[in-house]
Amino acid sequence: MKNRRLRADTNLDRCKQPADFRALSNRILERADSGIPRAQFLKEVSQMLIEFIGCDVVRLVLSDRGHRYRCELSRHVKQSFRFEETPPVSDQGSEFMWSSGRNSALEQLCSDIVGKRFDSSLPWFTENGSLWSGDVTGHSIQGLQPEDSSQELGIRVSKGAHSLALIAVEAGLERIGLLQLESMEKSLFVEREIEACERLAQTLGIALVHRRLQVALRERVKELTCLYGIAKLVAQPEISLDEVLQKTVELLPPGWLYPDVCCARIVLDERAYATRGFRKPVHSIRADIVVHGKKRGFVEVSYIWEKPPLDEGPFLNEERNLIDAIAREVSIIVEQEQAEDEKLKLQEQLRHADRLATIGQLGAGLAHELNEPLANILGFAQLATKDQSLAGQTKHDIEKIVSAALHAREVIGKLLVFARETIPEKTQVNLNSLVEDGLHFLQSRCAKIGIELVRNLSEGLPEITADRSQLLQVLTNLVVNSIQAMPHGGRLTITTARDNGRVLLTVEDTGTGMSDEVMKNIFNPFFTTKDVDEGTGLGLSVVHGIVTSHGGTIEVESEVGRGTKFTVRLPVQAAPSEKGIRNG
Repeated sequence: MKNRRLRADTNLDRCKQPADFRALSNRILERADSGIPRAQFLKEVSQMLIEFIGCDVVRLVLSDRGHRYRCELSRHVKQSFRFEETPPVSDQGSEFMWSSGRNSALEQLCSDIVGKRFDSSLPWFTENGSLWSGDVTGHSIQGLQPEDSSQELGIRVSKGAHSLALIAVEAGLERIGLLQLESMEKSLFVEREIEACERLAQTLGIALVHRRLQVALRERVKELTCLYGIAKLVAQPEISLDEVLQKTVELLPPGWLYPDVCCARIVLDERAYATRGFRKPVHSIRADIVVHGKKRGFVEVSYIWEKPPLDEGPFLNEERNLIDAIAREVSIIVEQEQAEDEKLKLQEQLRHADRLATIGQLGAGLAHELNEPLANILGFAQLATKDQSLAGQTKHDIEKIVSAALHAREVIGKLLVFARETIPEKTQVNLNSLVEDGLHFLQSRCAKIGIELVRNLSEGLPEITADRSQLLQVLTNLVVNSIQAMPHGGRLTITTARDNGRVLLTVEDTGTGMSDEVMKNIFNPFFTTKDVDEGTGLGLSVVHGIVTSHGGTIEVESEVGRGTKFTVRLPVQAAPSEKGIRNG
């Protein structure tokens, strides 16, 4: 008797006033504005309806942007709340994506309610098309028998149920779902109660749309805040790419639904930038970083602890869009960084080319002006050494003059090569043969100071069209540089190979190596780290000039204390220009 009296007290006709409904409507709208996930919101609303109306079961089927959801909460079963997304099947009559595809009598009835197809003369329909009954066991309505109910649909009639209401959930002019209220008690509902429940269903529809818009707005604000933060980083002067990526990754967690358990990382060219405490995630989402059509890495956001599941999965759809936008921004940043680097390199190359042109013109003029007097000095000095009457000291001094003049002639010769004043004589050259001839005159010098000379010459190497004497000068200069870098011995490795229509010449030593600053300047004319009497600073400039005039390239790798490696690549076919292009 006590339980029945409590049931009776829940009857809206007896105790619920309009103010009570307004209060419940306000509570529903407040929860919709709280930012909680959809599943949690529907659970709380279902609990409110059970407590307010006094029914035993609340079931909901909803359609939202092409997705169908269903949920159920029972008063008498602990932890009975169920929420899931179900496969949508479009019903052509109502265009409401909730049908299980079985076309049962209950589904047809629900479809009619959602589609506003009802007979208003029938006593169990309201003016708005809602169906209600104080005892479904006493009606002959098709589909309301428990054995006909569909588990797949989400709307069903439980065994032992008496009072039942099926109410369309509206959002404006659109009906987006169906609300079922069910009770084991007879005559729980009366007409006035059902009309009030219809208004609550309208409130629920408005709340669902409002909640969706609020979520979209919040995520949009997060997205814009995150992207604005990245834009501010990029705008900072003198900030490196590494700093931008590290600070970008720290901006990501606040943009996600659960920032307290969120971590992120950016991987670019096998370099990783991660938030503090990044570890193996429970759930993660990624977007590729694509630069000029090539994948260079990815942006990853992860949850390191399990959180209540969302109806859209571990991550919101808006978050998927956000990570894609961030990956695009990172791609643009990398592209801009590359473009800036290339711009600086081109500017440096232009300045370098201008310097080389000026030095070349000056060098050619000096060489021509000095050649004749130098030839006279050298010629007369050599004649003087043949005078048998000269005293020993005098003859020794004249020999010094000859030696100095020969050195000056060598410098002038290099200036003429550098200025492209000598015409190359190109023939078919076998690189392996050239290496053997060049090393023949240098191997004794290597052995003298304890340098192990290693040859790795590829068999079947094709001939190239080149000036043999100039390539011999390239080899000699590179080998001599390596010898001078190993005053206490070491290993000198000469390698030849074929690579995609080119032949490779590699000179690698285990010497003192070079710093990055030195490597930037080694091809500049007159740049040298050697003593005054050990080098002119033109050797590598001449090497670079010869290689480029043959249509080839030269690269250098070095590490202080470990050695240096020069790699020369020359085309198998003749270079398109005999003079080549000056390129420092």
